[in-house]
Amino acid sequence: MSNWIEKGYREYRGEKIDVYFNTAICEHAAECVKGDPAVFDTSRKPWIVPDNATPEKVQEVIHRCPSGALKYQLK
Repeated sequence: MSNWIEKGYREYRGEKIDVYFNTAICEHAAECVKGDPAVFDTSRKPWIVPDNATPEKVQEVIHRCPSGALKYQLK
């Protein structure tokens, strides 16, 4: 288990990368949904599907998050 879960992040598992999101610190800059709506889509559940892009693309989008609400762990 990732220490991100202990810090209040929710886990979204993928085959090659897991994504973690903490709604309490999200600033709603929407860099994730603008960066890759195939992975980050607030109109669906689950709203994060890590396998809808390459791990490299998911990492690149997460690095745009200004608040730190998104984290990842490669497998």
